[in-house]
Amino acid sequence: MEKNIRIGTRGSKLALWQANFIKSEIERLFPDFNVELNIIKTTGDRITDRPLAMVGGKGLFVKEIESALLNNDIDLAVHSMKDMPGELPEGLIIGAVPKRENPFDVLISKGNCLLSDYEKGTKIGTSSLRRASQIKHIRPDVTIESIRGNLDTRIKKLNSGEYDAIVLAAAGLRRLGQESKITQYLDETIMIPAVGQGALCVETRKNDVEIAPIMEKLDHHDTRVCVTGERAFLKQIEGSCHIPVACFGKIIDNKVVLIAVVASVDGKKLIKEQIISPMDQVNSHGQALADQVLEKGGKKILESLNSNDG
Repeated sequence: MEKNIRIGTRGSKLALWQANFIKSEIERLFPDFNVELNIIKTTGDRITDRPLAMVGGKGLFVKEIESALLNNDIDLAVHSMKDMPGELPEGLIIGAVPKRENPFDVLISKGNCLLSDYEKGTKIGTSSLRRASQIKHIRPDVTIESIRGNLDTRIKKLNSGEYDAIVLAAAGLRRLGQESKITQYLDETIMIPAVGQGALCVETRKNDVEIAPIMEKLDHHDTRVCVTGERAFLKQIEGSCHIPVACFGKIIDNKVVLIAVVASVDGKKLIKEQIISPMDQVNSHGQALADQVLEKGGKKILESLNSNDG
């Protein structure tokens, strides 16, 4: 008997690519299932004229989809992991974390200029406080300007001359076949990526016995381990889009190396720390890394940011 699975997703080009990827994987692994997409408009999709940090930050791209999951209107949800808040609603879990795409940020520039090549006053577009603060730290002489909109919109703004360069996630460009537009990969020695960047989150209801075996097949062990450590850091530091924080995990010699950053908005103060964790202890080590960053000066940075918000 044919069984149906309804996937909840945003309607952007990238979100649909991600949802269709999961759809095709489920159909490949479980031919008896008929998989359909249910497109849901989120708050983040409706607000396109302001930086996300000004209107609520993390969660803006997932809340409505999570409501549909809790109401049984869909069977699973596909998100970008970096959009996921540290805490999930009661009754929902991260069912699967498929293999990660390239996790780094990239520079797309006019004239193929590298970040180190730019002259003073060059306009670089990003909507992310995390990216902006790390760029300002290494290039305090360039001008950071906010940019919103989908991938095509941002590239169009670059081409029209509004910006000299823009910073985006490598994963989105690669998934949409636009890798050739990338001028420079900003690896973790230049810019620490957002928690979960490049990874997908397949969110399900807790104890859903029909969906659980599918999630087991979709899950990629090494990606889940790294993302678990990164998210433990985020939760411990109570990170959101309001504050420039970042954490990235990679596996070296069967250990997880977690690197994290907390920065001031102007980039003048930047605390970078790392910790090496056994694979089965990334949760506690992610938390310990957050405490380490706070102790080394991150707490003062966050306190000054909170007092400025108030």
